[in-house]
Amino acid sequence: MEHRSNPVLDADWPDPDVIRAGEDYWMIASSFHRPPGLPVLRSRNLVDWEHVTNALPALVPTDHYSLPRRGSGVWAPSLREHEGTFHIVYPDPDHGIFVLDAPHPAGPWSAPRLLLAGRGLIDPCPLWDEDGRAYLVHGWARSRAGVKNRLSLLEVTPDLREALSPSRTLIDGADLPGMLTLEGPKAYRKDGWYWIFAPAGGVADGYQVVFRSRSLEGPYEHRIVLEQDSTEVNGPHQGALVDDLHGRWWFVHFQDRGVFGRVTHVQPVRFDEDGWPHIGESIDEVRGRPVAVVPTDSAETRPYREPLRSDPFTTAELHPRWHWQANPQPVWSRCGEGRLDLSFAPSARGDLRDLGAVLAQQLPGKPSTWTVTLHLPPVAADAPVGTERAGLVVLGLSYAWAGLRREGGRVELVHGTMAADEADEVVEVHRLVAEDPSAEVSVRLRMDADGAGRVRLTAEGLSAEPLVLLEDWQATKGHWVGAEVGLFAAVDSMVHHGLTERRASFGALTVDREGTAI
Repeated sequence: MEHRSNPVLDADWPDPDVIRAGEDYWMIASSFHRPPGLPVLRSRNLVDWEHVTNALPALVPTDHYSLPRRGSGVWAPSLREHEGTFHIVYPDPDHGIFVLDAPHPAGPWSAPRLLLAGRGLIDPCPLWDEDGRAYLVHGWARSRAGVKNRLSLLEVTPDLREALSPSRTLIDGADLPGMLTLEGPKAYRKDGWYWIFAPAGGVADGYQVVFRSRSLEGPYEHRIVLEQDSTEVNGPHQGALVDDLHGRWWFVHFQDRGVFGRVTHVQPVRFDEDGWPHIGESIDEVRGRPVAVVPTDSAETRPYREPLRSDPFTTAELHPRWHWQANPQPVWSRCGEGRLDLSFAPSARGDLRDLGAVLAQQLPGKPSTWTVTLHLPPVAADAPVGTERAGLVVLGLSYAWAGLRREGGRVELVHGTMAADEADEVVEVHRLVAEDPSAEVSVRLRMDADGAGRVRLTAEGLSAEPLVLLEDWQATKGHWVGAEVGLFAAVDSMVHHGLTERRASFGALTVDREGTAI
């Protein structure tokens, strides 16, 4: 493992779960309403990660997720291997607990199947016992189930296809003084103990709790083993216990960084003579605080890097790094030969937060510069086309975008903003670009984001000097996710059949000050 500062992934990879398979570590994360979902990442050292695939091409039920369902979809999943088969178990808080299977973490993954129906069932984790029986530990979402702060247990078939018992309360946080919002359990067997690692206290301000018992059904004793203390790492919790090839143990967890979402940290773990884990740097004989640097045997220090974000658009398939805001339709995009074509998707209200056809990535926590060239196609003089717009957007509870807008034959360079608590977008026109409807118009768009998520939008190629369209705009997080950087093409109405055949084109996307793929 190389010398590397935390967070090892300074971008939104929520609720990580990690296992080791041979020399490789595999990580999955929550993806909420955004397909393809369930990102699968690979690493050889727990600090450098490659986004290999997405296990879930589209959310189910398919029709339900044809629209953006922000805050729903894939919540905290678990990744496990049993008898040569890899399983992902994930909750949809509005529908139930689903399972996918694969012969290898890189796939191919099966279609999701419903293991347990119900609202408010969240954060499932399977455990196979020594006698071959299988169980599922899960939490509860009060927003759907009316209860929270408790962990439950049920028996399931070893192939994770059927429930064999009703769900019963295993640990009730209300019975433990000061325990709030107990959720996110990960179950393990180690050294004759049943262990449940579970966060409590909430996403932004929580802490990590460890429970253990000689019997799976309890009773359990517990300790708070990781908390913020004097560090700048708020709410260090919810993640995975994993070992390396040298017998050392690690805890991979998240920290909520607001606009940048839930970023990934790695902590060293040691077990004391009584078997209890000690995570991070010791505060006292029980509790630990996050370490700033991942400890290693190597003295080498390497700069931060993360999965590659630039895209030359040279392949017919979109790279796994991209996701939509709702289940995609085949006509939404066409990719290859150095360009991405996006159909003009209908947007009746003009609110990009309601547009499923926004193709996006996470806004990373390190400063970044994004540049892309936009081409707007011409129209026939008598074509019944509505108001078209296309561009680059920074999307969250509020959003800002820059690009081109065509109304009739006129093309204008514009930028728009939408406040989190507003229903009307504010658009500012910067320049008339063309009045001839037969003209094809191009502009190079640039977005700069700093380490606090403040954004600058610039247009290049329409004048001798770059035009600053928006400066010092503060990006905001989304619903349970960080801010995203996206590309879009939208039209204010479907004025005639076949309008989706019109497409805006984007050239290669370049993201500077980034990492490189491994």
